Formats: sequence, structure tokens, C-alpha cells
Amino acid sequence: MSTILVIDDNPAVATALEVLFSLHDIASLHADSPAAGLALLDNEAVDLVIQDMNFSADTTSGDEGRELFAAIRQRHPDLPVVLLTAWTHLESAVELIKAGAADYVAKPWQDAKLLATVNNLLELAEARRELDLRRDGERRRRDDLARRYDLRGAVFADPASERVVALACQVARSDLPVLVTGPNGSGKEKIAEIIQANSAHRDGPFVAVNCGALPAELIEAELFGAEAGAYTGANKAREGKFEAADGGTLFLDEIGNLPPAGQMKLLRVLETGRFARLGSNRERQVKVRVVSATNAELPAMIRDGSFREDLYYRLNTIELAMPPLAERPGDILPLAEHFGQDGKRLSAAAASALQRHPWPGNVRELRNVIQRAQLLATGPRIEVADLGLPRTPAARTGPVREPERGQIEAALQRAGGVIAQAAADLGMSRQALYRRMERHGLKGA
Repeated sequence: MSTILVIDDNPAVATALEVLFSLHDIASLHADSPAAGLALLDNEAVDLVIQDMNFSADTTSGDEGRELFAAIRQRHPDLPVVLLTAWTHLESAVELIKAGAADYVAKPWQDAKLLATVNNLLELAEARRELDLRRDGERRRRDDLARRYDLRGAVFADPASERVVALACQVARSDLPVLVTGPNGSGKEKIAEIIQANSAHRDGPFVAVNCGALPAELIEAELFGAEAGAYTGANKAREGKFEAADGGTLFLDEIGNLPPAGQMKLLRVLETGRFARLGSNRERQVKVRVVSATNAELPAMIRDGSFREDLYYRLNTIELAMPPLAERPGDILPLAEHFGQDGKRLSAAAASALQRHPWPGNVRELRNVIQRAQLLATGPRIEVADLGLPRTPAARTGPVREPERGQIEAALQRAGGVIAQAAADLGMSRQALYRRMERHGLKGA
């Protein structure tokens, strides 16, 4: 059962609220002064506070209410507080809403509206506790990964990233080929580095090759090496990437761009571990762990004949799918803090803007945005304007798209249950947000 603390010097108010809450299976405690209320908070488990704005009979300024709220926030920053105020204190209540109060209810109150506010805040508090427990579990799992494995400085906090990293650490123990899929800039090479660092080849070289940046006529020489005179300009023998990676890991990025001739030769090396330099008949033997990566849809390329099916299955013994940054929002702020750790911090509004941006360029785009903002910001913090993010498109004529339940819940979580802040985040009035919360079953009344 949830518990509400009522801090009000009027016994009639306390009695009325106690009766109202008891009829709806909500326990209540009463304190008749700020000091008594703070003492109860120190000794009792309380889910929500309803506080008056004035306690002395000869005082009507609302200063006591402001001081009490500040003391509660200092001691219990996550505890939702509802202000019980007369219309004469409305300005003070609005001021405290901006400072983090969850809501205010004017005297005399309407039971239905008060219950709706209370039930909603209690539901949000319970969701926040569950979220905190889940985050604690995720944090423990990340810490355990960091203790057990070499994560190469990877920065992540989203469960989706954690799953990929954990799987990368697990498959690192084998020598089987791994295919890392995901959009450009999502962190595929970092996953390859983690595989190398936790494999039996950790002390060997890590050689990265961008297959998309190699001219078709030089693919064979780059991968397998060439003897002197093998082609125009080859004045001396040179080793290829397979030789350079012997005893370690060869990372083949953008494998979907490998031309057909290179695909055929790569398949043979993967099957036998043997190859010959361009212009040579002598075969060489290497022991190389191959990790490849692509942003392309290789099955579609197989269907149109541009990628060998047998090579695909040889490379794809184990597939690790790295989601785009927009699908792992928990990584956005930790990565932003990492990229800007030696400079100015993000303002709350800038952090919110980063979380709303779709990040088509993924982690690479985020890094560029933060580095640019660090350079251009003139104030003590990075503000929204410093980020240089594209403006939200102007509203189109026609019906306005309603926020979905998940969007409303996310906005409420970001705002810590503060209705006014969540409404501003969603671009609507507080009253409009209340209506949508009720429509989606987010009210208890």
C-alpha cells in the first residue's frame, strides 16, 4: 500500500484527506508543521508528499511553503511533492512547479482531480522505482563485463548494446569467423576490437581493411601481397593483409563491397588458410581470425548475384547485429559525456535535444556534434543552439499526430514525474497532457 504524507497545520484538512485516501486504499500520515513533516520523512517510508504553502496564522506570503519544499528536495530529491495552495499563493506554486514540484492543487480541492493527480504520481513513482531497479541490474552486469573482459574502452549503457558486447566477449573464445552487421558509424569496428582483445589471439596484430576503399584491381595485392613486378609499379615484394595479421585478427570492413574476384579468393583462404601472393606460385600458410562487417543487406545481394552465397555462410558462422544509435537511446548521453569529457558539460535542454534527435549518422555523427559544440559554445555549458542539430520540421497542415503511450511515459520519466516539464517536452499544455494520460490509462482515477 502506498503512503502519503500530508503536511498541513489545519486538522480539518488532514482529516478530510485521510478519509479520502483511506477510501481508495492509500495510507496517509499527518504532520502539522514543516519540522514535524521533515522528521517523519526521515523515519517513515513515504511515496508522496502533499504540503501546504502557509503554516503560521499571521503569515500569508507562502515563504514557509517554499522553504519546506526546498528542504524536502534537498533531502529527498526524487520524492514527488504536490502543493496544496490557496489562490493567493498561486504564483508561489507556479514558481515551485518550475523548481521541480510535481503539481499543485488549489483549495478547496476537487476530490476527483486530487485523486487523479495522486494516483498518477504514485504510479509514476512505482514505475520510477522499477526503472531504478532495472538500471541497477544493468549497471551491475556492465560492471561484471568490465571486470571479466577487456572492453577496449567501449562506452555503453543501453541493454541492446550490452547484449551485443556480451555476445562478442562470449564468441571471442572461438576462432570461428564473425560477421558484424549494422549501419555506418554504429561501432562495428569497436566490436571487432573487443573480439580480438578477448581471444586467444589477443597478443597478435589487429589489422583492419576497408574493402570499400580499395580499387578492384588492387584487392588481391592488398589482401594477399604481391611479388616484385607482379603489376605496374610493383618495384619490390610486399606482404598482404593476411600475412600482416598472421597470429592475430583481420577485420574486413564493408565486406559487401568486395568485388567477385576478391570474394572467390577470400573464400579459398577462409577454407584452407593458404594463399599465394600475386605473381607467385608459392603458397603461404597463415593462422588468422577473420571478423568482417557490413552495412549492406548481404542476403539481398546474394539474390541479385552480387555476393557469393558460399562466402556469406563462411563469414557468417556467428552474426552480431549492432543496432543503430536511435534504437539504443541509453547510449546517447554516456557517449556524449565521453566525447566531451574534457570540455563543457551539457545543459538539461541540450541533453534532451540529443535524446530526441534520430541520429542517422549514428555514433560518428554524435561525436562530431559534441566536438563541434565544444568548440563553438560561448557560455559555461553547451546549449541547444550550440549543437547545430537540424530544426524540427514546421508543423504540417492536417491532423496533428497524437503522442503514443510510450512517448508519454518516456517524457514523464525524463521529467521525473513533473507534469509541467513533461508537457513542455511533448509540446502541449499541462491540461492537454492530463487528458492524454487519462485516455491511455495513466491515471488512477
